[in-house]
Amino acid sequence: MPQPDHAPQQPATQARVFVVIPALDEEASVGLVLAALPWALLERVVVADNGSRDGTAAVARAAGATVVDAPRRGYGSACLAGLAALGSLEPDDVVVFLDADFSDHPEELPSLLAPIAQGRAELVIGSRALGESEPGSMLPQQRFGNALATFLIRLAFGHAYTDLGPFRAITGRGLAAIAMVDQNWGWTVEMQVRALQEGLAVTEVPVSYRRRVGHSKIAGTVKGTLNAGVKILWTIARLRRRGPAQPPLRDQS
Repeated sequence: MPQPDHAPQQPATQARVFVVIPALDEEASVGLVLAALPWALLERVVVADNGSRDGTAAVARAAGATVVDAPRRGYGSACLAGLAALGSLEPDDVVVFLDADFSDHPEELPSLLAPIAQGRAELVIGSRALGESEPGSMLPQQRFGNALATFLIRLAFGHAYTDLGPFRAITGRGLAAIAMVDQNWGWTVEMQVRALQEGLAVTEVPVSYRRRVGHSKIAGTVKGTLNAGVKILWTIARLRRRGPAQPPLRDQS
């Protein structure tokens, strides 16, 4: 696979590391995301094109990523298509998810890998609440929605997340255990709650966040914000009926 010319870095983990990037009309930003990734640590990068009408796919291929079609619209659908393209994962493999709009800082990926490499976690959430966010990068409705969702998770499952951030890393073993199914806006919360229900050790690390390139398709519209909010709350309620959280298999400290 062709790779951008980046300075070599010491791997944060001996496991294979894969990256999945869901994308929809991100021609202006996906190349920036791929250029900022620490390619020396990565086995493969997959961009899941969720029906883009611009040059997203062409830019991603030129930057060295594998591009797969995810024709069914939805954030979760694109993530699932990216996972399917990876094929069979080993238990110790790690899959990192991040957005294609350049709001995340891809160069911080080693920070997400570190707790897994140290044997402290199976799921690591990049928390924007714990890190530094550029002014205006998170709209008021995003901050409110995150606060409400994490409060409800704490109330229903007893775990104090600080964010539903899209920048996250999970082991192959963890993915097999939680069996993700959500096709759209419930993806992030489903992963975090299912991890608790299956007793995975989870942790958060601070990550930086900036204003995205282009216009948000969810938080940037009233309809998108309402739809996402309702789906997140519905997902928490649905999973609560499935069962309580289990004690973590590994230390979360």
